[in-house]
Amino acid sequence: MERILVINGPNLNYLGVREPHIYGKKTLADLENELKSLGEKKQVQFSFFQSNHEGEIIDKLYEADQQFDGVILNPGAFTHYSYAIRDAIASISKPVIEVHISNTNQREPFRHHSVTAPVTQGQIIGLGFYGYQLAALYLLHLIREETHEA
Repeated sequence: MERILVINGPNLNYLGVREPHIYGKKTLADLENELKSLGEKKQVQFSFFQSNHEGEIIDKLYEADQQFDGVILNPGAFTHYSYAIRDAIASISKPVIEVHISNTNQREPFRHHSVTAPVTQGQIIGLGFYGYQLAALYLLHLIREETHEA
């Protein structure tokens, strides 16, 4: 069974409360439950981590390289300026998909640029919680394709 780590960055623990007109009314627990349901259907195990601290996210990315088959990452505001997280993503061998709930290109200009996206397998923005499911499905495709090639 494949293992995918879902990392959510700063302020995502406040989903459902923080700016519901942008992020919706569902909580982080709702997101995790949706992914657990997908995991049961697709035979994949999800683990979840949320932190408001850059170093903890970096540490988790390095752990993921040893313990998981892929990573879904919503770096939150770190997307726009954390070269340290960018370098951690570039350092690991497991595929990382960057996800954003809102369409960052429709928001403030500082949100239009991601320093982390260039070192990920891809980026999904603006599709709400569904973006996480799409990221999971793509990771499964990558992981299972790689397994069949080996």
